[in-house]
Amino acid sequence: MATDYYAVLGVRRDASQDEIKKAFRRLARELHPDVNPDPKTQERFKEINAAYEVLSDPQKKQVYDLGGDPLSSSGGGGGAGGFGAGGFGNFSDIMDAFFGTASQRGPRSRTRRGQDAMIRLEIELNEAAFGTTKDIQVDTAVVCTTCSGEGAAPGTSAQTCDMCRGRGEVSQVTRSFLGQVMTSRPCPQCQGFGTVVPTPCPECAGDGRVRSRRTLTVKIPAGVDNGTRIQLAGEGEVGPGGGPAGDLYVEIHELPHPVFQRRGDDLHCTVTIPMTAGALGTKVPLDTLDGREEVDIRPGTQSGQSIPLHGRGVTHLRGGGRGDLIVHVEVQTPTKLDPEQERLLRELAKLRGEERPTGQFQPGQQGLFSRLKDAFNGR
Repeated sequence: MATDYYAVLGVRRDASQDEIKKAFRRLARELHPDVNPDPKTQERFKEINAAYEVLSDPQKKQVYDLGGDPLSSSGGGGGAGGFGAGGFGNFSDIMDAFFGTASQRGPRSRTRRGQDAMIRLEIELNEAAFGTTKDIQVDTAVVCTTCSGEGAAPGTSAQTCDMCRGRGEVSQVTRSFLGQVMTSRPCPQCQGFGTVVPTPCPECAGDGRVRSRRTLTVKIPAGVDNGTRIQLAGEGEVGPGGGPAGDLYVEIHELPHPVFQRRGDDLHCTVTIPMTAGALGTKVPLDTLDGREEVDIRPGTQSGQSIPLHGRGVTHLRGGGRGDLIVHVEVQTPTKLDPEQERLLRELAKLRGEERPTGQFQPGQQGLFSRLKDAFNGR
């Protein structure tokens, strides 16, 4: 047997359900991530959740006591007598296979694991690039403090069901061509729990949990992108009966930036310069994520050329380093000229022998945005 769940909770193998529940609650209060954020403690918290999930469920506990592990990938492990995948442990298993009774063999636990929850968190580009810490508010189910998850009003407790006498199931004998056949079904009075709560807790109506708003601090790692999900173990919904909480997932949504467009870990932007600046060269100030820098536009820069600023992009989520910032240049041709400007341009054209240019034609020549589109599509 890979894990001794009794040892994990610190109880005897013949411990009652109440003893198992009390041991789990005591350890959960000591090891909960809100109380002790140490990573080793969080692993221990997951172990006691797994142990309680098995030992609090009569059917899983029976499989475990017979040598299997109901939480293993094989669905129960291999024990003596054919328990595990494909085997029948006892006569009831054989009856279930032939007649489909699917009896749960014993009362089911009122305590179950809670559901996972997910919330959406919007962050700025610089927060995604370098990481940050955010306080978030979540509305989830928490353990009812009035009844401590028991579901019964203070001063009262659950009582054994008088219909099934605590078995959680009732049996019925029917006749068939094989003779008399006994089938079992969940008790209609206690819904299979084996106990009833005569006086439910007025705060939680017997569910053992109530909804509450909490504030959590989330650490956002550098390099997250749209759709990245951050898992907060044990911060989701508390289960019925005050059972172990599920996990909380924080889904990242990055807000659009007014200048930069993100593609992977690279950032892209376009700078428009006049024709004279493209011919003569210039320096253009740009507010990057690291502060203001000057982009060097070299003489003779053509529209559609790009200037890379290495290491000015987003931090790689896995691994060191950062992406690049790519500045795309667009040279703007003037559309309106006054007489003096037109005269000077005509003189320049005459000096360069460009008064009547013939042009250079090439097949498939594309514009800036078409070239960018094809580049990112791998053409």
